[in-house]
Amino acid sequence: MRFLVLSGLSGAGKTTAKGFLEDLGYFMVDNLPPSLWKPLLQELAQRGMERAGVVLDARALAFFADLEEALKALRPTVVYLEARPEVLLRRYNLTRRLHPLGAGNLLREIGRERQVLSALRAQAHLVLDTSELAPRALKEALARLLGEETGFTLRLLSFGFKWGPPQEADLVLDVRPLPNPHYDPVLKPKTGLDPEVRAYVFREGEEPFYRTLLTVAGLSAEGARKEGRAFYTVALGCTGGRHRSVAVAERLAEDLSGRFRVEVSHRDVERE
Repeated sequence: MRFLVLSGLSGAGKTTAKGFLEDLGYFMVDNLPPSLWKPLLQELAQRGMERAGVVLDARALAFFADLEEALKALRPTVVYLEARPEVLLRRYNLTRRLHPLGAGNLLREIGRERQVLSALRAQAHLVLDTSELAPRALKEALARLLGEETGFTLRLLSFGFKWGPPQEADLVLDVRPLPNPHYDPVLKPKTGLDPEVRAYVFREGEEPFYRTLLTVAGLSAEGARKEGRAFYTVALGCTGGRHRSVAVAERLAEDLSGRFRVEVSHRDVERE
C-alpha cells in the first residue's frame, strides 16, 4: 500500500494537489484523525486498493497528539505545501474564504498555522513553495516524487445525434458529411467496427475531411495536456452512432495512439 500525507498552509494549493493525486488513483481523505489511518489502510487493502492519502491541515489540531506515533508506524510519504504570506493573503481575498483557525487578523492566523504545522513540515519528504508555481508545475513535482507519469488520457467517444450529444464532451465533432452506410442494405446491420463499413466511410475522396478531424482532435488534446489536464474527451457524432462515428473514433485512436494514451468507447453502437 502506498500511503501519502498531504499537508501545508491553507491556500497553498492542497486542493489542486489532492485532485491530481486522485487522478493517479489515490483514495484521498480530508483531515482523518491519525488514529484512524491504519484502519483505513487495512480496509482499503482488503478491497484491493493500493494507494491512499490523507490531507491534513490545522483544522485537525485536536488530533495532533497521535500524529507522531502514526507517522512512525506507517511511514507515509509526506508532502508539505506553503506560500509567502502576501500570496496567501491575495488568494484569500480572491476566494473570500475564512481561515480554518478563525476569522481574526488573517496575517496572524497564517503565522499561527505555520507554527502549528512546523513539526510536520520538518518531516516532509517534499516541501514546495507554490507562490509562483503554476498548477501544472505542482503536478509535475508531485509526479517526480512519486515516480508517476502525468497520466494524460485522450478519450474518444462515438455517439448518435438522434440520441443527444454527450454532456461530458470537451469537444464535439460532426462526422455526418462522410458517406452513410445506413442506406446500403448490406452494410446497415454492421457497425463501424467492421472493415467493410470503414472502407465505405473512408472511400476515395473523403481523406481531406478525415485529415481535418485528425488535426483538430490532435491539436485540442495537445492543448489540454499542456494545461495540465488529466484527460480530454472528444466526441464524434453521426446520425445514429453506429457507423460513421464509430469508424472515425477507431481510426483516430489508431492515428493518435503514438502521441497520447487513448481510450475509445461507443455509446450508441448497440442502438437501432
